[in-house]
Amino acid sequence: MNEHPLRKQIEEIVKLTDEEFDFVLEHFQKKSFKKHQIVLHEGDYAQFDFFVVKGLMRVSRLDSDGKEHILQFGMENWWITDAEAFHHKTQSTLIVDCLEDTETLSLTLENKEKLSREVSKMQTFFLKKTTNGYIALQKRILCFLSSNANDRYHNLITLYPGLIQRVPKAMIASYLGVTRETLSRLTKIEV
Repeated sequence: MNEHPLRKQIEEIVKLTDEEFDFVLEHFQKKSFKKHQIVLHEGDYAQFDFFVVKGLMRVSRLDSDGKEHILQFGMENWWITDAEAFHHKTQSTLIVDCLEDTETLSLTLENKEKLSREVSKMQTFFLKKTTNGYIALQKRILCFLSSNANDRYHNLITLYPGLIQRVPKAMIASYLGVTRETLSRLTKIEV
């Protein structure tokens, strides 16, 4: 029997009984989205933190010149939302959309807080996931500050080798903070 992807992720950090996992799962909503569907518009309230079961999502922002800046991709077993809008119940400054048909388990803030109160193991899980996300973001910022485009590209393909085949090159360039032309030069060096 295949283990549920959410349970598998939770149990990388804390072990749950079958009853505890069933209780946890009751607090999530299954949601399916189509490729190109926007699940969170700028200005909307972020009602959900999405656990990606299948598919690919991204978080981005358009600047005043209309240039897109990609903050995050979310593949299978990743969590994705506008964290500030979700946790502070404010309007989103970001856009969350689907790059592929996507299936998620979606969690409201109220249910996240309820699970943290009623299943102490989940509080530990959420804390460790948040801490790991913060560390990953810190590493990404440091990489931007101290690395050239070539190093950022190699870091991306080392950390997330499957992502390059699933995401258009223009989006990879945006995520790396380089032009499409620069990315083309970097990928030619690889050949």
